[in-house]
Amino acid sequence: MSLLLDIGFAVWAHSLHEKIASMISNPTAAQVLEMVIAGVCLLLFLVPLCFFLGYMERKVAAFMQMRLGPNRVGPKGTLQIVADTVKLLMKEGLTPNSADKFLFNLAPLIVVITSMLVLAPIAFAKDFQLWDTNIGVLYVSSISSLSVIGILMAGWSSNNKYSLLGAMRSGAQIVSYELSIGLSLISIVILSGSLKMSDIIASQADGWWIVKGHIPAIISFIIFIVASTAEINRAPFDLAEAEQELTAGFHTEYSGMKFAMFLLAEYINLFVVSAMAATLFLGGWMPLHIGHVEWFNHAMDFIPSSLWFFGKTFFVIFIIMQFRWTFPRLRVDQLLNLEWKYLLPISMFNILLMTFIAIMHWYL
Repeated sequence: MSLLLDIGFAVWAHSLHEKIASMISNPTAAQVLEMVIAGVCLLLFLVPLCFFLGYMERKVAAFMQMRLGPNRVGPKGTLQIVADTVKLLMKEGLTPNSADKFLFNLAPLIVVITSMLVLAPIAFAKDFQLWDTNIGVLYVSSISSLSVIGILMAGWSSNNKYSLLGAMRSGAQIVSYELSIGLSLISIVILSGSLKMSDIIASQADGWWIVKGHIPAIISFIIFIVASTAEINRAPFDLAEAEQELTAGFHTEYSGMKFAMFLLAEYINLFVVSAMAATLFLGGWMPLHIGHVEWFNHAMDFIPSSLWFFGKTFFVIFIIMQFRWTFPRLRVDQLLNLEWKYLLPISMFNILLMTFIAIMHWYL
C-alpha cells in the first residue's frame, strides 16, 4: 500500500507533465502552465491546512488549560474556524485615510507570497516536491527572510504608532533569530554534505540526524525550534503583536481579508518551520530505520511516506503550539538577550563541535 501510494504521486506528476507537453508545443508556455497548476494545487492544499491548524490550535489551548475548546459549531466544533473565515470575508476592508494606500494593500500580499514560495523545495512525500533545487536549504533561508519586508511595510504604511512599533520589534526579532536558525541549518548541511533537500533526506535512510548526530544535533534541533518560534512571531515571542501593549501590533489597522491574509501567512509559516525541522532532523518522509534490523525497517516501509512526513510535521507543530500556553511572554530586552547572549554563542560552539564530529566521522 505504501509503495503504491508513493509511486502514485510520482506517476501522477509525470503523467500531468507529459499531457501538458503534448498539448502545448512551446516549452516555456508549458512550464508556465505547470507552475500555474502547481500554484493552484498549493492554494487548494494550504487553505484547508490553515483551517485545520486554526482548529488544532484552539484544541491544544483547551487541552493545556483543561477545558473543551470549540464544541458548538459543527461536530466537535470543527466548523468554528469556517464560521470565523466567513465572518472575515463579510467584514469591510478599511484603509486609514492617512495611510500609504499602495503599500498598505501590498504588505499582506508580500507576507503571504513569501510564505508560499518557501514551500517549493519541501518534499511532502517520496518523489513529490515542487522544486528539488540543489540549494534548497539556502533557498528556504533566503526567501523566508523577505517576510520581514512585508511586516515593516505594514507597520510603516499604516501611519499608526502601535503598528510602527510592532513592525520595528518584529524586524529586530526576525533579523536577530535568523542567525541561530541559519547556524542550526548549517549543522545538518555539514553532516549531510549537501544543501539539496532530497540529498539530506536520503542521508537519513539508515537513521535520522537527530539520532545519528549525537548531542550536537539535539542542541541544533532545540535551538532551531526556539529560534523559529521567535521568527514567526509566535508566543512567547509575540512582542510584535502584544495585545496588552500594542493593540494588535503591525496589523492593528487591518480588517477583513487583509487581516485574514496575515493569519494565513502565520499558519503557513508555522507549517514551513515545522516541515523544515521534520525534514532536516527527523528524516522528512523517510521511515524510521534502525541500522540493519531488516524486519523492523521492512515493517516501517509499509507506512506511506506522506504519513511519515505529515506525522513528524504535526508533532513539531504540537510542540510549538504548546509553547504558547506554557511560557509567559518575554520582554524586549529578554528576547534579544536570549538570542545574542545565549542562543548565538551556543550555536557557534555547536557548529565547531559538529564540524569536528563530521571530520572524524563519529556520527552513526
